[in-house]
Amino acid sequence: MVSHRPRVLSGIQPTSGSFHLGNYLGAVRQWVSLQDSHDAFYMVVDLHAITVEQEPATLRENTRTSVAQLLGVGLDPERCTLFVQSHVAEHAQLAWVMNCITGFGEASRMTQFKDKSAKQGADRTTVGLFTYPVLQVADILLYQADQVPVGEDQRQHVELTRDLAERFNHRYGQTFTVPNPYILKETAKIFDLQDPTAKMSKSASSPKGIVNLLDEAKVSAKKFKSAVTDTGTVVSFDEKEKPGVSNLLSIYSAISGRTVAELVEHFDGKMYGALKTELAEFFTEWVAPIQERTRTYLDDPAQLDAILAQGAEKARAVAEQTLTTTYDRIGFLPAKR
Repeated sequence: MVSHRPRVLSGIQPTSGSFHLGNYLGAVRQWVSLQDSHDAFYMVVDLHAITVEQEPATLRENTRTSVAQLLGVGLDPERCTLFVQSHVAEHAQLAWVMNCITGFGEASRMTQFKDKSAKQGADRTTVGLFTYPVLQVADILLYQADQVPVGEDQRQHVELTRDLAERFNHRYGQTFTVPNPYILKETAKIFDLQDPTAKMSKSASSPKGIVNLLDEAKVSAKKFKSAVTDTGTVVSFDEKEKPGVSNLLSIYSAISGRTVAELVEHFDGKMYGALKTELAEFFTEWVAPIQERTRTYLDDPAQLDAILAQGAEKARAVAEQTLTTTYDRIGFLPAKR
C-alpha cells in the first residue's frame, strides 16, 4: 500500500551510552508524535559518529543502546522505519555523488564544521568532519523526504540539501524531492544545569550539567538538586535574569505537561530548594518506564536484531531505487547480474 502521508527523515548519533534530556525534548519526543501523521524514517547515524575517533566495541554497544532507547521512548517499528545507517550501503554511495557536486566554498561555510574544527584543532579534524553535512544531504535525499524535523541549529544543513537537490535536478533531470525543514518551534530549550546560558550538549557540557535518561535515580536527583540558580529566592520565569531557575521550570513543564505559569503559581511562596526537590522526584517517576522498556529491549538481543533487520530491509527498498535512478541519470554503466 502506497503511503500518501508526507515523508520525514531524521537521525541521532550513538556517541554516548545514554541520550540526555535535551536530545529527548529537542528531537526524539517529536519523532514519536510524527509516526502517526507522517511516513517516518528514523536512523541511528553510526557513519556520522566516526567523524571523531571511536572505540569499536563501545560504538557497537552505544548503537544498540541508542536503538533500544528509541524503542523505549515510543518509536514503533510497525508505525515507522527504524534502522542503523551503516546497514544501508546506499548512504555512503550517494554521499560520494553529492560530494562531487558540492562546491568547496559552500562546504567550508557550514558553521557547525567551523565550530567543531576550531575546538578540535587542524591536526585532529578529519576530512569526514568536513564532508559530514554532505553525507547528511545524502541521508535525506536517499529517502525522498518531504520534511526534515530539525532544530534551528540544523537549518543550514537542510538548506544545503535543498541547494544540492535542485542542482542535481537541474543538471540531470528531476530525481530528488526538494525537502523542507520541519522546525520544531514549540520545543523547550534545555540548558546545561551548571551553565544555564549554554545548551545541554554532550560535547560542550560538563557531566554534572547533563541529565541522562539512563542515569540512576540518585544520580539525576543529585544533578537537579545541585543545579546552578542565582542569589534570589523567588521562583519566577525570567530567562535573562534567572536563567537557571527558568531552565528548571522549562524542564518541569516539558516533562509534566503543566505550563510554566502554572508551575510558578504552584511554587509561590516556596524557595528554590522546593523546585529542585520536586523536579528531581517527578523526573525519577517520569523516566522509570522509559528505562524499564529500554532494558527489556537490551535484554533481548535477538528481538533487537530482528527489528533492525526489518528496518534496514524497508529502508533499503527505498534507498536502492533512489540510488539506481541517480546512477542512471549521472551516466554510470549499469552492473549486469
